[in-house]
Amino acid sequence: MSPPPRVRKIALLGSRAVGKSSLTVQYVENHFAENYYPTIENTFTKITRFRGADYATEIIDTAGQDEYSILHSKHAIGIHGYVLVYAITSRASFEMTQIIRDKILNFTGLDWVPVVLVGNKSDLDGQRQVSLEEGQRMARDWNAGFLEASAKANHNIGRIFESLLERIEGANNANGGHGGPGGPGAAASDDAAAGAAAAPAAATGTAANKGACTIQ
Repeated sequence: MSPPPRVRKIALLGSRAVGKSSLTVQYVENHFAENYYPTIENTFTKITRFRGADYATEIIDTAGQDEYSILHSKHAIGIHGYVLVYAITSRASFEMTQIIRDKILNFTGLDWVPVVLVGNKSDLDGQRQVSLEEGQRMARDWNAGFLEASAKANHNIGRIFESLLERIEGANNANGGHGGPGGPGAAASDDAAAGAAAAPAAATGTAANKGACTIQ
C-alpha cells in the first residue's frame, strides 16, 4: 500500500496584478487565463510527484499586497514555503517582495523560511524594469531560489514549485525530518544561476481548485 501524500502548504504573495493567480492556474489546470480579475483568495490543490514521493501541495493564492497590508496569520502559521512574485515589468512590485519577506520573518520570528522568488511576465522582456541579475542578487541575499517565468508562455512554471519543495524538504531534513514549517535554510541551489533557463518539467497527478482539500 502506497503511503499517503505528504501535505505541503504553499503561499503565493506579491503585489497586485503580477500574475500570482495566472501562475497558479497554469500549474494546477494547465491553461492561461487571459482576463484579469483581482483575487480575494483561492486555495488550489495538486498531487505532485517529486523525487519518488507524492506531495499534496495546497497552494494559497492570496490577494495583492502593498506596504500597508497586514500579513494574515493564515499566510504565516502552518505554511511550509512561499513563492514571492513580482512582474519584471514593475520595479515597484520587485521592491514589494522585500517588504513582504520582512513581514513574514517578523511575524514568524524566524530568520529564514523556504522561499522562491519569481520574476513573472518574462514574455514581456521589451518592457522590462527589473534585470535578471537584480532578481538573482536578491535571491542570493535571502538564500532563496530564483526563477523568471511566464504564466502566459507556460515557461518555468513547474520548476517554481519543484524548487520550493526542494527547499522545504531541505529544511525538514535539517530539522530531523519532522515536516514542520519554518526552520533553518538549505543551501541555495543552482536556481539563481539558471533563473531564466529550461522549460518546466511536467508534474503528474490530479488537481482540484477553489476550496481547500482536507487530507487525512
